[in-house]
Amino acid sequence: MAVRFRDRDAFEPCGGYKLLPLRFTALDADRYVVTNDVGEYALLDRASLHAFLRYRLDPRSETYRTLKARHFLYDDDNSAALDLLALKLRSRAEPISTWTGLHLFVVTLRCDLACRYCQVSRQNEDVGSHDMSPEHAERAVEMVFRSPNRHQKIEFQGGEPLLNFPRIVQIVERVEALNRREGRDIQFVIATNLSRLDDEVLAFCRQHHVHLSTSLDGPADLHDAQRPARRGSSHARTVEGIARAREALGHDRVSALMTTTPASLDRVDDIVDEYVRLGFASIFLRSLSPYGFAAKSLVRRYTSEDWLRFYRRGLDRVLHANAIGHPMREEYTAILLQKLLRPTGTGYVDLQSPAGIGIGALVFNYDGAVYASDEGRMLAEMGDETFRLGHLDQDDYEAMMTSPALLSALDESLAESAPMCADCAFLPYCGADPVFHRATQGDLVGHKAFSAFCAKQMGALRHVIDLFERDSDVRALMLGWG
Repeated sequence: MAVRFRDRDAFEPCGGYKLLPLRFTALDADRYVVTNDVGEYALLDRASLHAFLRYRLDPRSETYRTLKARHFLYDDDNSAALDLLALKLRSRAEPISTWTGLHLFVVTLRCDLACRYCQVSRQNEDVGSHDMSPEHAERAVEMVFRSPNRHQKIEFQGGEPLLNFPRIVQIVERVEALNRREGRDIQFVIATNLSRLDDEVLAFCRQHHVHLSTSLDGPADLHDAQRPARRGSSHARTVEGIARAREALGHDRVSALMTTTPASLDRVDDIVDEYVRLGFASIFLRSLSPYGFAAKSLVRRYTSEDWLRFYRRGLDRVLHANAIGHPMREEYTAILLQKLLRPTGTGYVDLQSPAGIGIGALVFNYDGAVYASDEGRMLAEMGDETFRLGHLDQDDYEAMMTSPALLSALDESLAESAPMCADCAFLPYCGADPVFHRATQGDLVGHKAFSAFCAKQMGALRHVIDLFERDSDVRALMLGWG
């Protein structure tokens, strides 16, 4: 809700202070969240909010001092408030200028699993026509170094990327060769189901400091039902691969990611407990995306509120794990806390304004096509190429990064000018997801009142702020996450 006074005469300043730009919304029946453009927030009860907005707040009160320190008001004692606010706003926006820091290489669409929620159009493992060619890999690597960002993450995806392991080897070695001149900070990650993990792969990962990320949806029965293998148990294979990778590479070089399906909704305690049992220090309670096979089979079967109930229960279980001695953090909560607490927010692509597509991440598809995001690539597999920036055979870096497909999406995804977003108290912590809204509502902006993306972000933010402010023990723990 925006602060707009129709009758300014009724609210002339008489308390010796002036308001700085702010927004507010109800957190619950008794409290309001007040935010400003640089991400500072305060919780006020209704009486305090009314007194503040009517310029009746007592300058001697703790509430006054808090609002002044967090740049919600200024008086004669802090005439530099506007300059400080502008400096903080510039600091918060600065990461945009660093440009693309995540490059995803889809080295193959082939896969040896048949996941029911697969977000790409996977291909049988023996179909070699869906592999990235050496020539496209070489051109993509050269494009990585066109980004001015000094910190790069290069992630290999599929399908199952280890089915085209020679291409991974080529790309890593070529990046390292070029980087001897560039001197950038580069991290490699392979997103794999670990089914093709062998001594050769592990030796290469150890030598080149490659991280492994796998999928783990929970206990064996749930994981196997959602990620069935053609032979045997995919859960058993994953757990074995995790153990082998940890032994060869180190515990911190192996991570896992889960996806929430309808079958997961009543199993969140079991899912968190499985991560604890396997010694993971984090879990990402990730919701399902409306792309690929998921759009045809699963995504319409649960709502944002279903996921929020799952998330709140899951976060409670993570907090319980910490209370009984197993340090663990929930990654989505950590991202929200970074947005709430850090002066520069977070680089998480899905919560940026303008959107992090293109300027935050680029995707090189197996066929040489280049997309503004992984979700944009998934949408293209469904026949919608809205977020296709060009092709490695035909377009250079400048053409792709100034293409209408990218520029129009960035323009439309500026949340500060989007209907309903501009007035939302959670604007500093949220973002715009033009790919999601294109997939679900048919346009890049979407109608926010009917947006599952908005419902999810606002529900989670309300819960995190409530926990953070209500429980001092939880607050102390979460400060370490943010």
